[in-house]
Amino acid sequence: MTRRVLLVDDDAAVREALGQTLELHAFEPVTAGSFVQAKDLIGPEFEGVIVSDIRMPGRDGFHLLDYARRRDAELPVILLTGEGDVPMAVRAMSQGAFGFLEKPCGQAELTAVLERALTARRMVLENRAFRAMMEAQARAGDPAARLIFGRSQQAEGLRAQVRVAGRAGTEALVMGPPGSGISKVAEVIHLCSAGSKGPFVKRAADGLTRQALDEAWAMAQGGALFLDEVGVLPVDTQVALSDALERGGARLIAGTTQDLGQAVAAGRLSADLFYRLEVCQARIPSLAQRPEDIPELFGHYVAQAAEQAGIRAPEVTPEHAAGLMAQDWPGNTRSLMSAAMRFVLGMPEALSQTRDLGLSEQMAQVERSLLAAALGRHNGRAAEAAKALKLPRKTMYDKLARYGLRPEAFRRTRGGRPSVERTNRG
Repeated sequence: MTRRVLLVDDDAAVREALGQTLELHAFEPVTAGSFVQAKDLIGPEFEGVIVSDIRMPGRDGFHLLDYARRRDAELPVILLTGEGDVPMAVRAMSQGAFGFLEKPCGQAELTAVLERALTARRMVLENRAFRAMMEAQARAGDPAARLIFGRSQQAEGLRAQVRVAGRAGTEALVMGPPGSGISKVAEVIHLCSAGSKGPFVKRAADGLTRQALDEAWAMAQGGALFLDEVGVLPVDTQVALSDALERGGARLIAGTTQDLGQAVAAGRLSADLFYRLEVCQARIPSLAQRPEDIPELFGHYVAQAAEQAGIRAPEVTPEHAAGLMAQDWPGNTRSLMSAAMRFVLGMPEALSQTRDLGLSEQMAQVERSLLAAALGRHNGRAAEAAKALKLPRKTMYDKLARYGLRPEAFRRTRGGRPSVERTNRG
């Protein structure tokens, strides 16, 4: 492992002297005269440790420490000061500094703390690499973990539903709001199934003729046929589909953004087909229900867009992430993917709305999204949502009133859809 040390001090003579000392003891110093010069090196990918003076013009050592902690809480930072200031030392250690030394510090003292810091850093990076390897191996055998992103309870719940649907082998229904990636989730169900090596044939249900249905069913033999927006499948073609299901040989996975129960009640969808699909379901949550997943999803789409464009992926800063979380994203992952492409190409107008807002307004939008997500997770039960958010019940209700959120708007029927329409977002 590297023995790199990022040395930050505004005094050029001190930087040079300390740099020479580090080189004599087989360290690899990288020097910077300010936080601004150093910040681009600070992050999870930095394999070394940081030594920084506290008293620097502009952004001081405490600012650097805070930035490093936010970028990587396990990156060792050692702070230096020219004054024997006990309160400053206490503050440094309480804020997460790995060590605190007074200048001029002895070579033995400096090298000893650097050796400990580098050892700690090596162990952290080795553990991360091991966990990443184990997770990659697990994902390789688990398409749901590999292809469905997000760390929220809703994302994990979706992965669990997909695994169950994949193993079931019966007809399956994927539901979700527009732009949520229904066809992709349907394909992951197929990949989780015993017939994963068979074909996955996709067709739009709207206007699909009997002949086209029969041809698609023949192509899907040994695999699965996905029908998008099955609720608008022509009635005559529904009969052909029922016949095909009786013949077997392929599996039906359907997708919808509509309430199929209403389609049955209106006579647009065969009750027999509906009951077949109702047995095994997977529901995709909207981004508004899981705003905590937005940064991870956006980062994935940025990497994907950069690879497609053949350019280096730009960094997604915490400020960008907060701006993304503050938006409603009615187009869900489809619009988030478009925003990622624009971001990669240097046209991030998707964030323009939040850039025009002050900090308090952006924080209010993020808070509203998190409150709405909690209500969605707990089926509109405000008391349970308050407990999950660690909020006093009165505070919770005050915030709901402030943002115009009605708990009953998030309660779901047996079919899983909201029982009433949500309030308009401000």
